[in-house]
Amino acid sequence: LSLGNHSQVSRVPVAIKVLDVNDNAPEFASEHEAFLCENGKPGQVIQIVSAVDKDDPKNGHYFLYSLLPEMVNNPNFTIKKNEGK
Repeated sequence: LSLGNHSQVSRVPVAIKVLDVNDNAPEFASEHEAFLCENGKPGQVIQIVSAVDKDDPKNGHYFLYSLLPEMVNNPNFTIKKNEGK
């Protein structure tokens, strides 16, 4: 098909149906309010969070937690995986 030959070009309307497979957004499993004492130790766990999603995927859920971009290089706070607990 040559793009310059318009006699061989046709247009057909196409309907696309998007199935609603993710109609619930992930949310925290419970409300969290963290407190940090001024005498906290390095490496001390401040808060453990978990999320749920009311959608039922075939392979289970996977959630990724991250710090805001401006906090990534802050040595005072880190996020660690706590899988299976």
